[in-house]
Amino acid sequence: MTSTVTATHTSSPVRNEIATLWRLSWPMLVGQLATVGMGVADVAMTGHVSAEELAAVSLGTSVWSIILVTVMGVMMAVNSVVAHEMGAGRYDRISHSVRESLWMGAIVGLAGCLAANACALLFDHIGLDQAVADRAKLFLHIISLGMPAFACYRALYGYTTSINQTKPIMVIAICGLLYNIVVNWLFIFGSFGFPRLGGLGCAVSTATGVWLMLGAMVAWIKISSAYRMTYPFTRWEGPNWSEIGSMLRLGLPIGVTHFAEVSAFGIVSLLVARFGVVQVSAHQIALNFISLVFMVPLSFGIGTLTRVGQAMGEGNAVRARFVAWVGTGMCIAFGLLSALGIAVFRWQVAAMYTSDAAVQATCAMLLLFAALFQLSDSTQVAAASAMRGYQVTRSPMVIQMIAFWGVALPVGWILGLAPGWFPWSPAQPMKATGFWIGLVLGLTVAAILLAWSLNRLSTQRVRDAAPG
Repeated sequence: MTSTVTATHTSSPVRNEIATLWRLSWPMLVGQLATVGMGVADVAMTGHVSAEELAAVSLGTSVWSIILVTVMGVMMAVNSVVAHEMGAGRYDRISHSVRESLWMGAIVGLAGCLAANACALLFDHIGLDQAVADRAKLFLHIISLGMPAFACYRALYGYTTSINQTKPIMVIAICGLLYNIVVNWLFIFGSFGFPRLGGLGCAVSTATGVWLMLGAMVAWIKISSAYRMTYPFTRWEGPNWSEIGSMLRLGLPIGVTHFAEVSAFGIVSLLVARFGVVQVSAHQIALNFISLVFMVPLSFGIGTLTRVGQAMGEGNAVRARFVAWVGTGMCIAFGLLSALGIAVFRWQVAAMYTSDAAVQATCAMLLLFAALFQLSDSTQVAAASAMRGYQVTRSPMVIQMIAFWGVALPVGWILGLAPGWFPWSPAQPMKATGFWIGLVLGLTVAAILLAWSLNRLSTQRVRDAAPG
């Protein structure tokens, strides 16, 4: 009886932390899925116009997504800063930090806007049909106008999630998805007398949509009583370059990490394209599906970052280590569950996307590799997020760059393309399969090194906080 009571008592804090992390994370998960749904709606609706319009939107969206994810990573510094101040009870500092983070958002967003317009020039030099290149460039010019709003929105996103208010993220993202679909319909097809813009209608809906989402978040913060103690819009405050620089030093490594990951997957897509329609279609289907699955550990990871940051703000390194490993454990458990589900239902997943038997067979094989790296992918995003909660961002950046650019891409290139001069290359190119083997190995390296680093970091912080 004693052992049973003790076990129950011991497991109670774990259950409580799991429940808290779930309450914090599930609205973010719904919001992330709604945000991904905007891109899906753009491609699906443009596909009903013409192949040329679809190509232009796909090219423009690929560049926009890389810059968007990079900006999102840089702005994640706000999550960590506000979470620390929340844990320490420095509510006046939170409102000050949010005001400075909006200045940072304006700067980072403008830089992202300029980068998108600069990247548009590349479309003239990659052998595209000129009409498609011109449409893709115009798409980027229009959609880039939404980047400053997106960066400022992510500043407020980091603020509201770090004070445990995640419901606005979910509601605003769902409304943004509905707005995106309606405005797409009006402008892509010229419904109800609106101008028929084709694929450019997607750029209009996204650019205006993110400004409206920013306005909605500001309005929510103004109206809701949950923000009264930390309300950031009480007064005007100019930029404090020292504090903005400090947040940038924290956020830029996260942005570089996100860029390394998304660009690695993008390069794999380009290299697989040379092997024909079946290979590239199967690759894109598998990649699209696992991107949706990845939203779950990513949301848990952001929640873990918040919980660790709050604990460190309180000066409680023991609790920070506890919540870091509970969050990582939740991601690992989901990784195991998703691996089993993908492996068992891979043929059904492939059939949902395509009726082509050859594409289904290749996709089902790739999804087996996706099942293999679910555990690693979930572990690496959880451990990296927890370390960011400690305000440690450079070592995760180095580890993930090594994993993606030093392991995944080179191994995938050797196996996928089989260069004859390399002694370990296979006799025949393994095509998409080779690249996915590279991704499995790269993510495994990232998971092992990041888990080791998190254990070392969390243990060291406990030792540093110990008396004497």
